[in-house]
This record gives sequence, C-alpha cells and structure tokens, in this order.
Amino acid sequence: MMDRKTAGHASGDRERLKDALSIFHSAVDRVSASTLFRELDLSPVAPRSLETYDGVRVIAFGKAAMAMAGAAETMCEEQDVRVLGGVAVVPPGYPNSLPESERAPQVVEVITGNHPVAAQKSAEAGQRVLDEAARASVDELVLVLVSGGGTALVSTPVEDVDAWDLRATYRLLLRCGASIHDVNAVRKHLTRVGGGQLATNCGADIAALVVSDVPGDPLSVIASGPTVPDPSTYEDAMRVAYQHDIWHELPESVRNHLAAGARGRRQETPKSEEALGRVQTEIIGRNADALEAAAETAIQLGYETAQSDGSLSGEARATGRVLAEEILTSESNGRRLWLWGGETTVTVSGDGTGGRNQELALSAALEMEDHVEDVLLLSGGTDGIDGPTDAAGAWATPETAQNMRDAGVDPDNALENNDSYAAHGASGTRLTTGPTHTNVMDIVIGLRS
Repeated sequence: MMDRKTAGHASGDRERLKDALSIFHSAVDRVSASTLFRELDLSPVAPRSLETYDGVRVIAFGKAAMAMAGAAETMCEEQDVRVLGGVAVVPPGYPNSLPESERAPQVVEVITGNHPVAAQKSAEAGQRVLDEAARASVDELVLVLVSGGGTALVSTPVEDVDAWDLRATYRLLLRCGASIHDVNAVRKHLTRVGGGQLATNCGADIAALVVSDVPGDPLSVIASGPTVPDPSTYEDAMRVAYQHDIWHELPESVRNHLAAGARGRRQETPKSEEALGRVQTEIIGRNADALEAAAETAIQLGYETAQSDGSLSGEARATGRVLAEEILTSESNGRRLWLWGGETTVTVSGDGTGGRNQELALSAALEMEDHVEDVLLLSGGTDGIDGPTDAAGAWATPETAQNMRDAGVDPDNALENNDSYAAHGASGTRLTTGPTHTNVMDIVIGLRS
C-alpha cells in the first residue's frame, strides 16, 4: 500500500472535499421550492383563466410537499389568487426540519404519512388527499404539487387489500432490485391515488406541478402519476412480481387482486386524458437542472467539465467501480470535473445498513485504493436521505478503504453485507445534510486535480 498521507495530500483532499460539497449544495439549491417557484406563473398551467376561479385548493405530497405548498402560497399571494385550503403530506420528521430558506405553509395543513414503506398513516393520508380532491367545487382550481416519495406517503389500498399486506408488498419491492418504473407499475394497481386516479376522483380543474425524481422524467412514474394516464396494466404488475421472483412471497390478498385485475375483474387505471377531465401537468424541477447548477459552480471554482451525464443507473456497487475507474484513467490534466445524475439500485443480499449512494461510494473507494491520483468521488441524494439512514450519501478518496480498515471495518465485507453506513462512519466519509425538502434523484461528483 502506497503511503499518501503527507501534509500536501491531506490539504489537497480537504480542498477537493470543500469544493465537492459546494458543488453538491448548489445543485440542491437550484431545485429547492423557493427557487423553482420564484418566477413561476400559475396562469399558463391552469386549464382556464385564473380570474374565473373562486380560488385555489392545494394538494401536495412527496418529500418536497411542505416546501412546495409554502412556496405556492407565496406565489398565489403575489398573483392575487386566494388559497382556500388544502393538505400537504410529508414523511415523518419533515414538519420540523424545513430549511430556513423555505417558507412553511400558513393555510395548507401539513400531515405525515409513512415512508419509504407504506402503513396505516399512509392509508389515512391518501384518503385525506382523495377527500380533499372530491371536496373541490367546479369553481375552484386544484393545485396538485407532486414530488418524489409521494407514492408511499399516500398509499390508500384498494378495497380487497389491507394496509399491512400493502406494507409487506412494498418491503418486497424495495428489496428485490426492481426499477422505479416496475415498482410503481405494481403499486399503482394496489392503491387509489396513483395512476391518474386522483384526477378521476376530482370534479374540479387541476393544475399539477411536478418535481421529478425519476430518470427521463416520465410523468406516469413520478409519485405514480396521480394526474396523468397510466400506461401500465395489471398484467405488467404481475410480470414484475414474477420477473423479480417475489410473486409467491406476496400476500395472498395482493396476488388475488392482481390476478383478478389481469382477468378483467378489477377496474383498470385510466388510460386516456379524456378520462381524467380538465388537467394540465407540468414538470418544474428535474435532475438536469441540478446538474446544470453543479457545473456552473464547478466552473466558478476553476474546474473544467470532463463529463456531465444524466443517465446514471444500474447496481450501485458495479456503478461505483466504473465511475471511479473513469476518473482514475483519464489522461486530462488540470482541475477536472465529472458529473453524473440519476439513480442506481441496490439488490439487498446482506443484513447491514446503508443506501445506494453510500454503497456506490464504498465501491468507488475500493476501486481507488492503491492509486496515487489526486481524486475524490462524492455521491449524494438531493433529498438528503440515503436509504434507511440519516446520511445523504458519502465520498471516497484513494485513502478511504484503508482508513476503514484502520478503524476496524473491512470495506470488502461491508460491501458484501450492504453495510456501507457503518463503513463510511468508520472512515468519517458520510455526507449528512438532513432532509432538503426537495428530490431530483442523486448527484455524483468526481474531482481530479
């Protein structure tokens, strides 16, 4: 093992980490609710002229719901639009963690659901959302504010599946390595809000504003697409369960419901815009916006962008090695920046604790080991939450793996056991921000100098 722990290298690592953190925080700031709503005009999104409505009723759910509801109230005040009331559903702990830069809603009520695994509070929150939509009169505009995490938070199960069987199903889906497209194909056919069903439950006009946490920004997948037609079917949901070898582990009520739907004995989710009524849906924040802000900040710090790629995907541990190798083998000179955006997956095989960003960084640390290049990789969730931990992600340098060993943690074993949280805790390389109240997937930053 080469000894790189000289004062010069340590100073360089600290400087690169400082730069990486600045780049990451600028990316998150760009997609915060206060930034996204600052110059937003509601008029083009409303199905008809704003002057023809008695006011706006707000329905928000997702990790950005509270901040979006507060920003929407400010927007409506500035545009002389009355806010009649509404509800914002956020994960546990979020009502007390709003950043100082964001405004808490004054008229819209904030409640919590369960996340990432739905349970009784999510069933109740989903019913509250459905009731709020049904309550709106034809003289009101319903402003639906959608962000990542929304599916779990408002998971009111279909009639023949209870909340506990739904919870067990969600756990299986989260652990099997399925993509968010496949996961939501199943969840939309077991719940009553997603897949355009919120829109069909509302007799008023709807303007939906969306912050995307899904690669490619498909509206039907983000928070399970509550205001857009659903292209997935019961057959698709069954295919996902069989393909990921969880069909026989699903609760009996879930299997029976999906099988009945595939035979045409359960109502499908709406498949056309005509079935939804007067709805306009627009994406106002996406991963590409965060990447753009990150690149701008890096340029200000003196870095030249070697790559910016918004198609990050695949297994986290495999992707971490690939990205680290790309940084290490570059022949570019000077201060260089690599940016990746998107979302990897983790197929859980061990009993450790971690998240996709921490696992990606741990894998990168092992790939970087024994190299002498001045490099750093940071991987973080823009929502500030990585898996069931209090970390947003982690970073790695060529010294990180050895630092873990020096602290008594074998990084190879930690990776095998999906225990990246403990490993990064041992090396002091966790990225901790707290909930950011936004969510546009993940950002991976590579720096070389």
